[in-house]
Amino acid sequence: MSLWSRIADAIAALRQGEGLTAVFDRLRTPPERTVAFTIAVIALSAKMAKADGLVTRDEVTAFREVFHIPPAEEKSAARVFNMAREDIAGFEDYAQRIAGMFRADGKPCGVDSVLCDLMEGLFHIATADGDYHPAEDAFLTRVAEIFGIPDTAFKRMRARYVPDAEPDPYTVLGVAPDAHMDQIRAAWRAEVRATHPDRMLARGVPEEAVKLAERRLVAVNRAWEEIAARHAL
Repeated sequence: MSLWSRIADAIAALRQGEGLTAVFDRLRTPPERTVAFTIAVIALSAKMAKADGLVTRDEVTAFREVFHIPPAEEKSAARVFNMAREDIAGFEDYAQRIAGMFRADGKPCGVDSVLCDLMEGLFHIATADGDYHPAEDAFLTRVAEIFGIPDTAFKRMRARYVPDAEPDPYTVLGVAPDAHMDQIRAAWRAEVRATHPDRMLARGVPEEAVKLAERRLVAVNRAWEEIAARHAL
């Protein structure tokens, strides 16, 4: 059964009166976690769109870049989006449920974390139109707090996506400017390992969303190359 077919089953439960948070509670283990990841990105994107007041064509296109939605399944994705946007539950309720589900294995949130993968998807969508709205920044900052994402990791992601300044390579890798090259190299290698598609699939990121790794890998490799060049001078 395809990812979107399993999402359609979750939609059926929603139609029968179950709330999105109740559906999340039933999607805690593989392969259902891939369904939960996808629904989580759709639902939080809807709440984020509500935060800044509009959904642009660029944001819709960005979502399609993260998730390849077959034409026959577009209505299912739109239904989840609209349910989340219209649900009276606040985004914090959604984020707390999602955080609890993906922390079920007791693994802390770090570089190799599905919650960080989810945040990557939200950043990708939020910045797709080239305008990172203050409401979106406040939204993502609060979601990161609920997810338990360390401030350094959040700043690392923000530096990769937000087009308000040239990204600092040390921030992108999450290291101090005066760190030893061995430490910087280790941070870069950890990012590269965490971005490998096999690692992402093992964490519960659906195959349809591993495109998230491409932008991340380009950014961390560019940061490493820039730092290495500075030290070579």
